[in-house]
Amino acid sequence: MRALSPTLVAEPVRTRRELSGFVELPYALHGRDPHFVPPLRGDCRRLLDRRRNPFFAYGDAALFTVRKDGRVAGRIAAVHNPRHNDVHQARDGFFGQFACADDPGVARALLDAAAGWLRERGLATLVGPVNFTTNDECGVLVDGFDAPPAVMMPYNPAYYPALLEDCGLAKAKDLWTWELTDPPRERLLRVARLAERRHHFTVRPIEPRDFPAEIMRVKHVFDGAWQHNWGFTPMTDAEFTALAGRLRTIVNPRLVQLAEVAGEPVAVALVLPDLNQALPAARGRLSRFGLPVGLVRLALAARHVNRTRAVLFGVVPHMRGRGVETALFAHTFDAIIAGGYHGGIEVGWTLEDNQAINRYLAATGSTRAKTYRIYRQDL
Repeated sequence: MRALSPTLVAEPVRTRRELSGFVELPYALHGRDPHFVPPLRGDCRRLLDRRRNPFFAYGDAALFTVRKDGRVAGRIAAVHNPRHNDVHQARDGFFGQFACADDPGVARALLDAAAGWLRERGLATLVGPVNFTTNDECGVLVDGFDAPPAVMMPYNPAYYPALLEDCGLAKAKDLWTWELTDPPRERLLRVARLAERRHHFTVRPIEPRDFPAEIMRVKHVFDGAWQHNWGFTPMTDAEFTALAGRLRTIVNPRLVQLAEVAGEPVAVALVLPDLNQALPAARGRLSRFGLPVGLVRLALAARHVNRTRAVLFGVVPHMRGRGVETALFAHTFDAIIAGGYHGGIEVGWTLEDNQAINRYLAATGSTRAKTYRIYRQDL
C-alpha cells in the first residue's frame, strides 16, 4: 500500500471485503444515472473469479482500488493477455474494469497503479478499457449519452473521456454502434434469393437440440471472419463455450442465423434480445434473503423487451461479395420481426475504419448511434 496524498490511497484487492468494495463501486457512483443499467452482481463476480473465468487459464490480472477519505472512489484492473501479444507480436498491457468518481487525482492513481503492475511484467503499452479481452465489453463511451447501453455493451458518464485524456492517454481506436429500424425488406429478400441460387449457399437458424455443435460452427465462422480485424484474438474453446453457456438463457435460436455451403458454415449473424431493457428491474441481484425476487422481477420485465442487438455479423473472406451478407441480413431481419421485436436494432460494434461493413450498414438505412473509444499510452 502506498499513500498518494494525505487522503488518497491506492491498494491492491486481496480480501473478500475489498473485492466487495470493488464490485459495488459502479452502483454507488452511477446508481442514480437514468441510463446506467445495473449489471447482475453474480455476473460481475464470475468475470473476476479465477476459477470460473477461462481467461485466467492463460492470462493474468490484478485489481486495484483507490480510496479517498476512507471510501472507495475508483477501481481498475491491470490485465496481461499473452495470447493477444503472441497473435499481434506486441507487448501490450491492458486496463479494464475502470470506474471512477469525477476526480482527476483518483483517475491518475488508478492508472499509475495499473501501469506499474504492467511494467513489472515487461509490457510496453497501456491499452483500454478492455474487460479482460476485446471479446468482452471494452471501450469508453464518448458519444451517444442520450440512451442506455444495449445488452453486453458498457456505459459510463460523460466525464470519463476527460479523466483518461487528462492522464495522458490518447485515442487508439473508435468503435461504432448503429441503429436500424426499417431496412428495405422486399429488396433485400429478392437479392438474397438470387444470391442463394447463384452461389449455392443456404441460410438457416441454429438447431437448439444440437446447441454444443452449433456453437462450435458459430466459433468457426467467428475465427475466420474476424481474424484480420484490429485487436482481434480468437477465443479459446473454453472461453467460447463459457460465453455460449451464459447466453443460452437469453438466446432466441431463430435470431442466430448460419449461412452454409454444402454443410460448411461460412457466415453468422448472432442477434440477442436487448435484456438491458429489463435488467434494471432486478436491481443488480437475482435473489434477496434466499428468495428469487430479482429473478421474478427480471422475468416479468423481459416480457416487454422489444429491441435487439446484433452482436455478430460476419462472413469468411472467400465468400464475401457474393450476396451472403445480404441474404444473412434479410433472413435475420425477418426473424427479428417474426419474433415481435419492433423497437429497433442496435448493430455493432464495428471498427471506425472497417469501411466495407460501415458502408454496407449505411446502405441498409442504419445510422450511427454511439461511439466507444479505446485509449493507449506508452509505459
